[in-house]
Amino acid sequence: MTRVLVVDDEPQITRALVINLKARKYEVDTAPDGATALQLAAARHPDVIVLDLGLPDMDGVEVIRGLRGWTRVPILVLSARHSSDEKVEALDAGADDYVTKPFGMDELLARLRAAVRRAEPTGGGEDDVIVTTEDFTVDLAAKKVNRAGRDVRLTPTEWHFLEVLVRNAGRLVSQKQLLREVWGPSYGTETNYLRVYMAQLRRKLEADPSHPRHFVTEPGMGYRFER
Repeated sequence: MTRVLVVDDEPQITRALVINLKARKYEVDTAPDGATALQLAAARHPDVIVLDLGLPDMDGVEVIRGLRGWTRVPILVLSARHSSDEKVEALDAGADDYVTKPFGMDELLARLRAAVRRAEPTGGGEDDVIVTTEDFTVDLAAKKVNRAGRDVRLTPTEWHFLEVLVRNAGRLVSQKQLLREVWGPSYGTETNYLRVYMAQLRRKLEADPSHPRHFVTEPGMGYRFER
């Protein structure tokens, strides 16, 4: 059974989420502040976290950074902050998705399911390969990336983003295709997600992130992975 940690200081929103999640057979833990959220995440090991950014004791972005220090659990941000800069800050800290308040429960649940699916291991197949570049190695079967003899820690969304590009090596992957394959069919215009995740992959894998060799941007069109 999937365990969800809901982090929000608004009792009515927490109550609505708990009722809807439990009705769909999720196990639910709740936290009213950041400190409790970090403690529960360590103790209960949720499969996904729904996190409000406006918490009474610390900013939600701090909670994301605290979690990303030790876990790759999917984090779905739920916030009244609508500006693009604030969304990018949360995604850059390690969030997997961002839903603004007020929100539709069906949309939130769909995004939550998608976040959980991205984190699930997939079975091996005939096309499982090891892709090697001069700077790093991608093992698609084991879902591992190695650079300079060390494993590189990627979040589930970072991995899925990388996997789509690597499986299409040498080919342009359009912005819409990336959004659809990584986040789901309801995504088509959130190009700021792509910029954030591309920057994160370059920072972790490129020898010179400011002059990328392997992760190439085709302005206004999409991205291409080159060995």
